[in-house]
Amino acid sequence: MLRKLHHNAYRCRDSEETRQFYEDFLGMRLAGSLDIGVTKSGRKTSVLHTFYEMEDGSYLAFFEDPGTSFEFKKQRDFDLHIALEVDESVLEPMLEKGRAAGIETRGISDHGFIHSIYFRDPNGYVIELTARMPNHDREMDPETNDARAILDRWQAQKSASN
Repeated sequence: MLRKLHHNAYRCRDSEETRQFYEDFLGMRLAGSLDIGVTKSGRKTSVLHTFYEMEDGSYLAFFEDPGTSFEFKKQRDFDLHIALEVDESVLEPMLEKGRAAGIETRGISDHGFIHSIYFRDPNGYVIELTARMPNHDREMDPETNDARAILDRWQAQKSASN
């Protein structure tokens, strides 16, 4: 059975720039680095894999692979974003910290069950810091939120329009 997230991994342009954002700015500890010279299948490579730890013991991880092309671009929220949970009291100070540091920053957004602020990391990814509102658990409970019915309606509407 699935227990919890261990890590999500993304490409990065530069491991040190990425470290500065995730460790120095966000405060996530650089917990591990793997200098990979040979893959498990025996192929020579030159990749750095870094891991940044969150309070719950899970990690955000990054691969710097200068020998392989990858299209780094500013991601839209709807295409890709990484949401990290914080206490509500963290949002305003981090919003100001981002602005002061010259980091692309926006928020605070009220989504009805969470409040969020957004940054753009050095790789173009949208990083969301999100705080649960008191109604969060009720809104995220499939027994009361109609999640499956909403998905089914969406699918039916897509089928009808094709």
